[in-house]
Amino acid sequence: ELALSNPDFSFLVEALVAADLVETLSGPGPFTVFAPTNAAFDALLIELGITKEELLADVPLLTNVLTYHVLTSTVLAADVPIDQPITTLQGSSFVVDAGFVITDAQDRSSSIVATNLQGINGVIHTIDRVLLPEAPN
Repeated sequence: ELALSNPDFSFLVEALVAADLVETLSGPGPFTVFAPTNAAFDALLIELGITKEELLADVPLLTNVLTYHVLTSTVLAADVPIDQPITTLQGSSFVVDAGFVITDAQDRSSSIVATNLQGINGVIHTIDRVLLPEAPN
């Protein structure tokens, strides 16, 4: 609901619908979602060299990427573990440094630009780049 109410998360909402994850993330939680902005998704399309339609149609990739942005607990900004691996719902981990910059499994950086957006079942932290888990073998 929180993502639905913020127009800067419209691409994220479309992706969650395409990956059939809305019901999961609307559940009781608790969850922490590192939510990429629309601009972050637009940059990902350029980086991957694909269209929005191609991304939304690739449900396995989309599910893998989206669940990499979710923690199965509520972690407020003050409680984010610094310089320690944080395991995601997807199963891989990423690291957040003291400047609130995330390094993903592919050694890419994303900044946390807004924190502690409270929802009914958890919290959202806004990020400026889509995180990517390890590439499948």
